Amino acid sequence: MTQNAQAAPAAQTTPTAQATPTAHDTQSTPPITLVLGGTGKTGRRVAARLTAQGHTVRIGSRSADRPFVWEDPATWPAVLEGVAAAYVTYSPDLGFPGAAETIDEFSRFAVAHGVRRLVLLSARGEERAHVSEDRLKASGADWTIVRASWFHQNFSEDFFLEPVLAGELVLPTGEAVEPFVDADDIADVVTAVLTDPRHIGKTYELSGPRPLSFRDAAAELSKATGRQINYVPVTLDDFRAGLEAAGAPVEFADLLSLITDGRNAHLVTGVEEVLGRKPRDFADFAREAAAAGVWDV
Repeated sequence: MTQNAQAAPAAQTTPTAQATPTAHDTQSTPPITLVLGGTGKTGRRVAARLTAQGHTVRIGSRSADRPFVWEDPATWPAVLEGVAAAYVTYSPDLGFPGAAETIDEFSRFAVAHGVRRLVLLSARGEERAHVSEDRLKASGADWTIVRASWFHQNFSEDFFLEPVLAGELVLPTGEAVEPFVDADDIADVVTAVLTDPRHIGKTYELSGPRPLSFRDAAAELSKATGRQINYVPVTLDDFRAGLEAAGAPVEFADLLSLITDGRNAHLVTGVEEVLGRKPRDFADFAREAAAAGVWDV
């Protein structure tokens, strides 16, 4: 569910995985929590929550003071200095080619450099993403996996934003349904599992409170914005050809195809298990985003 325009290849040159003294080994410096993708949809929310709770947070991104680049292992040591725990989000998607190998190398390198706690954002029903999960689990870290459905915020911050602004969602998803989940719910769950050892060694699957087709989502968006948002179903081949023509990774078509077989159509209870409350509904998200002017044209 993370979406960049280019897949990150597996790292080819891993820095020397020799344990070095870290800042959290001393009494004077508080341990750091690293948030990879700390400017993204879930990452920036997790960073804000951790900071509000008094944790020392380091943002891992290309534009950070200490730049982090998945495909450049030379950037890893500086970002991991003094880090005790990390929230790991991989861009563009854990199921893309090279992801599992990169996650394997990074997680082992992180553990060798003093990181004990790793929380990985993964995807429901995506077998290739689950290979990446297994690689991280084998690193020796205290791990937790958070598997999420497609985000509400894909319609307001990324991926589907431009189609919504244009008034037309053209997708190869037929009438299949997805229980979209809110990025704020994901961030609340991630923050909770990062800061509570009771969640070590567990996998949580997150969904929203009801399944929606993309036609349903378009109707909710129409209601919230006061203008017509149409859903136009197309074939997977036509959608893939459109991605190719636009220079976008065709693997995104494969991710959308996972919706059509119904593997994730059922609800799951990870939000309730971790937070003790119901997840946020898509209609509430749409009303608030519309009121904030996200889809003003």
